[in-house]
Amino acid sequence: MTTPAFLSIETLSHRYGERLALDRLSFSLQQGEIFGLLGPNGSGKTTLFRILSTLLPLQDGTITLDGISLRYDLAGIRQHLGIVFQSPSLDKKLTVGENLRHQGHLYGLYGRTLAKRIEELASKFKIDDRLKDKVETLSGGLQRRVEVAKGLLHRPSLLILDEPTTGLDPNARLELWNYLQEVNQREKITILVTTHLMDEAERCHRLMILDRGLRVCLDTPHKLKSALRGSVITVQSSDATALAGQITEKLSLKPSLVGGSLRIETPGDQAESGPKLVAQIVAAFPDKVDSITLSQPTLEDVFIHLTGRRFEN
Repeated sequence: MTTPAFLSIETLSHRYGERLALDRLSFSLQQGEIFGLLGPNGSGKTTLFRILSTLLPLQDGTITLDGISLRYDLAGIRQHLGIVFQSPSLDKKLTVGENLRHQGHLYGLYGRTLAKRIEELASKFKIDDRLKDKVETLSGGLQRRVEVAKGLLHRPSLLILDEPTTGLDPNARLELWNYLQEVNQREKITILVTTHLMDEAERCHRLMILDRGLRVCLDTPHKLKSALRGSVITVQSSDATALAGQITEKLSLKPSLVGGSLRIETPGDQAESGPKLVAQIVAAFPDKVDSITLSQPTLEDVFIHLTGRRFEN
């Protein structure tokens, strides 16, 4: 028997005037997974986030969360949601503890129940020694921890985060993701996160790539990369267009011109073909190749392969 989807989105479309931001988008989440939405600016990630967080009305399509319809029961949906916005939502003039208490009051939490939950989350996110500090005195990484703790305060079944590591340094980003994975594993909470960062997308159980409002692909990061099978050769040249034609004529290869670079996908059933092709290209065009690299497929290669252009944010 197939397990019913925890979050189901079917033929979702959204327009801003004449511009179609989401185009009949369909996908579903299973309970307890970390699901990523990867896409450049203009892909539709933020529009989807705003619809799911009930900030934008549902125009066309259906969304159900644990059997509750977003179209007909906004209040019921909101009780299930924890939300972490890209822009800070903390009151910087209040202390960490005050921000968390006021958030709890919005969800009907008071007294010992609220104090215990704040204590639990403060310990989990290692902010228990900062509860009396004003938010404005915290680093960006600590503030994001408070944001996530705030979103989890009322024990939501779905935590959605919009570009949660924007503005953080690499160490703070890694730390925040470690906390998210721990919360996912310990509390079995379902997490949906939007990102434009490939290393963050790699951490998701499943990943959907969006482009111009359309679903490009959806699977585990490993399976998406494995679908390309072979390796990828990238050639930099001062006259890439001319070199592409010469490579096709002399070596019977078909490079694609992507963002000013030549890109060649090697056959997946010939593991040794990559290094050999690199050697052949360098030997055949020593004065025209500025640099050449050979790599295993990445998520950006998946995007390029499916859309014909680089992933640019």
